[in-house]
Amino acid sequence: MTTPILRGADIVMRTLEAAGCSRIFTLSGNHIMSLFDAALETQLDLVHVRQEAAAVHMADAWGRLTGSPGIAMVTGGPGHANAAAALFTARAQDAPLVLLSGHAATTEQGRGGFQELRQAEMAAPVAKASWTATATESLGQDIAKALRTAAGGRPGPVHLSLPSDLLDRSVPTDAVAWPIASDFAAPSVPLTDPAADTALALIAAAARPLLLAGPQLASRRGREMLARMAAAIGLPGAVMESPRGIADATNGAFAAIVRRADLIVLLGKPLDFTLKFGDLPGAQSWIMLDPEAEILQRAAREVGPRLAFACLADAYPAGEALLRRAAGRAVARPDWCAEVAALRDGRPAAWTDLVSATPGKLHPVEVFRALKPYVERDPETVLICDGGEYAQWGQSVLRAPRRLVNGVGGSIGASLPFALSARCVEPRAPVFAVLGDGTFGFHMAEFETAVRRNLPFVAVVGTDARWNAEYHLQLRDYGANRARGCDLAPTRYDLVAAALGGHGELVDSPASLPGAIERALASGKPACINVMIESIGAPSLRGDEALA
Repeated sequence: MTTPILRGADIVMRTLEAAGCSRIFTLSGNHIMSLFDAALETQLDLVHVRQEAAAVHMADAWGRLTGSPGIAMVTGGPGHANAAAALFTARAQDAPLVLLSGHAATTEQGRGGFQELRQAEMAAPVAKASWTATATESLGQDIAKALRTAAGGRPGPVHLSLPSDLLDRSVPTDAVAWPIASDFAAPSVPLTDPAADTALALIAAAARPLLLAGPQLASRRGREMLARMAAAIGLPGAVMESPRGIADATNGAFAAIVRRADLIVLLGKPLDFTLKFGDLPGAQSWIMLDPEAEILQRAAREVGPRLAFACLADAYPAGEALLRRAAGRAVARPDWCAEVAALRDGRPAAWTDLVSATPGKLHPVEVFRALKPYVERDPETVLICDGGEYAQWGQSVLRAPRRLVNGVGGSIGASLPFALSARCVEPRAPVFAVLGDGTFGFHMAEFETAVRRNLPFVAVVGTDARWNAEYHLQLRDYGANRARGCDLAPTRYDLVAAALGGHGELVDSPASLPGAIERALASGKPACINVMIESIGAPSLRGDEALA
């Protein structure tokens, strides 16, 4: 009897299917056409996009929303170069994904092969791990390693290059090193009971302890765990997922909270520029629970003796261990918890009546006051906020259990790919993307992908014809007469969306916005509501404003 044979491409796609992957975000190209062919023998859904970075952003959003690594697949050379740039956003936001890149054949490497590029080295600085496969027989093991690495410890992106000759080569099935279930499982580093008890004793001794969580806890599951920690341990806190750090509009008057805290617990949150490397107002001591030894060592150098306790542990297991060990002996701090909640969640009363001073344009608050009831009426709604000043108003006004932002890396432009991925995850509830006009330009062609794949969402674009965040930086740092390079045209982005097969609306008055939202939702299409807005800086809240 003849032994069955399989191509390397078949091994890759069958391994992904066996791992539970269902969708791959991709753009075709010479080096990966065998993978497209092999997918026909599986149930994998290939969502092919218009630019490779969009595929990575979609995998990023999938990872954040589901907790399982998203899969992006692109061709080698220029395809990989486009995709690799998007890894930075995922890396900074602790988003698990795997980027599979086609690659020049092993027999051509170093000889000027077609689109030959040192891809693994290129992706390494923005990935948890990055390597090139070396044998057809072990491709399944490579895929398993990539998946478990992406999900383990501090989650993040992993890159694997797949040389085209390894994918095309056929080998006997009994020569394939197929991974078993345990090969896909990410190892977990728990917080031991003695370590949890030490941390809890320090927390109990503090008058005003504060928990700051890393981006991986920005999920609904993570936020629910933080709420339980506030209630059970008297340890209120917030997720930090913005480059603006303690000035993040999502967290209200956060700087006032930090000033009041006497102990800060970092749960999966590196001590970095967002926390001014520990040089914060007030006299805090620190506890740090983190999955990376290097991050703990760096924190010890930054804050010295103020680091009261540090321990290697994954974020979710550490939080659950603290809750378990605190059962029946937690210290309640109702006044402190209420104070933190008021400063974090409160918004100025003046915002209720704030209106634009410019005819034909809306103040950002007017936009989000109108959008707020639509976001909040369904608990499964996915809200995406991407961009500079305008999106900061959105993050401050709007709340949703499932929310994606551009993240700690500070890059913009991912929101439209995020919206498509969110619709793949969430088949029914609304998906809203809040983005500025500069941001819209990065991936506007993905409206065609959304139309082709029937992935409806509503993009609420704030058009002020300006790179507004940079403009305000120039005003602040150099003066009004030094502002340059920030002007855009007041483009009809609604007509762009309509031309690509979507639904478009232009809004230049507050009264017309609710109707536009209703029509966009009812259209069942990818929709763009193009709102003409005033060029306003991001909100900045002090404690007295938040409590007003």
